[in-house]
Amino acid sequence: MEIFRFVFNPLEENTWVACGPDGRSVVIDPGCIADVESGRLRACLDEHKPEAVLLTHGHFDHVFGAAWVQRTWGIPVYMSPDDRKTLEYFGRISRFGLPVPDCSFETTDIADGFKLAAAGLEFKVITTPGHSPGSVCWLEEGERALFSGDTLFAGAIGRSDLIYGDYDDEIRSIMNKLMALPGDIAVYPGHGPATSISDERTGNPFLEPFNEREEIPELNDILK
Repeated sequence: MEIFRFVFNPLEENTWVACGPDGRSVVIDPGCIADVESGRLRACLDEHKPEAVLLTHGHFDHVFGAAWVQRTWGIPVYMSPDDRKTLEYFGRISRFGLPVPDCSFETTDIADGFKLAAAGLEFKVITTPGHSPGSVCWLEEGERALFSGDTLFAGAIGRSDLIYGDYDDEIRSIMNKLMALPGDIAVYPGHGPATSISDERTGNPFLEPFNEREEIPELNDILK
């Protein structure tokens, strides 16, 4: 699998293009907003014909280009129905001085464990609510690749203070689902550099058990 990364819009969102063995592709979170950004993505997709758009969630910076990609190539957009209200909310307002995203694209519902065969690849949905109620990660197990959206970053986790976000849900999603994955799986997040499950399992400060005393009897006696 060949993976192309594009950093789009003022929030520096990662749009990923994953290409299968025959050169066809899927697009993860098309966030292109300006004509020059759309032109860069088009050049890649003209060479690597897209078969699907995979959304990790419905926040505006991740969907700016979804309607354009669907219209241009006539392909389905996959998204959790639990994020439909998120998409509707951000489709009505402007944030950070940016235009309101075009949310007119049609979506195909997905659920936990859903598998999508596209571009000679197979992606499995892992639902990870928290950053938004319908946040998901897309796992290509054979290629050891996880597209994590805004759930997990290199050295950080997604914010949960936006509308419909829930911190407790996010921590449960990460610890119970993502940290249980094999450590050699590469993580391609919605912002920032790529990482791996093992690196985040051992070094992500946001996943430390804060305020919990380590279970060392001798030390606990000293600290009493």
